[in-house]
Amino acid sequence: MTRRPTISTGRAVLLQAALNGDRRPGEHSGVPVAPHALARDAVAVAKAGAGAVHLHPRSGAGEDSLSAVDVAAAVSAVRAAAPGLPVGVTTGAWAALDPVERVRLVEGWAAVDRAARPDFASVNWHEDGAAEVADALLSAGVGIEAGLFHLQAIEAWTRWRRFRGSCVRVLLEIPDGPDGATTALLAADMIEAVRASATRAPLLLHGEGSSCWPALHLAVDLGLDVRVGLEDTLHLPDGAVAPSNADLVAAAREIVSARGRAPG
Repeated sequence: MTRRPTISTGRAVLLQAALNGDRRPGEHSGVPVAPHALARDAVAVAKAGAGAVHLHPRSGAGEDSLSAVDVAAAVSAVRAAAPGLPVGVTTGAWAALDPVERVRLVEGWAAVDRAARPDFASVNWHEDGAAEVADALLSAGVGIEAGLFHLQAIEAWTRWRRFRGSCVRVLLEIPDGPDGATTALLAADMIEAVRASATRAPLLLHGEGSSCWPALHLAVDLGLDVRVGLEDTLHLPDGAVAPSNADLVAAAREIVSARGRAPG
């Protein structure tokens, strides 16, 4: 029997759209890269039901970037096109492999106009320097989404001296590969570990590739926040290639609504 954690909540769930990740346009013609393309998709997913967006700012060469200039360009474009839509970005180690350099780049965000800074940024707690990156975000006035991929990452996060009350959200991330039953088992273990930490931050459960839609169904059943977008999957629930981020969000909204939840 598949073990499922029990979480009861009557609140509306957040439907977050992950617009691009580190995908290249060659993987899907709809992957937004430039600021104007991110802005276009932000407007489209908001109309489709998304309550926030997560994106990866890119350099002029199309690579993931933590540069204050590149982050500000992406965030400013989205804010201008979709006022009021919360905007989050990555701090993934692949964008700056040296932890010291990664912290220095994030610290640079404090120097740009507040309107050009993201509302929140994800920090992957299995990466070196995660605590220092999180501290730099707080100093820059940027909220933190704790990205937790496994139990060891959860343990590292709970050792961070500022973790209680310092995160706007906890992201529980299921990798590509697991089927629905395995996704539920992995999620159950992680949810139990996070709840044991006594955090009050909302939980968002999402998957990648094969685990994307099983994780979304499970998250809705449990009343957790959800995420979908071309970063996480290129396919709709029926297996067809998704035309766009907005189509993925629309499909997710249908699932949320069918289970009596209201996207917030």
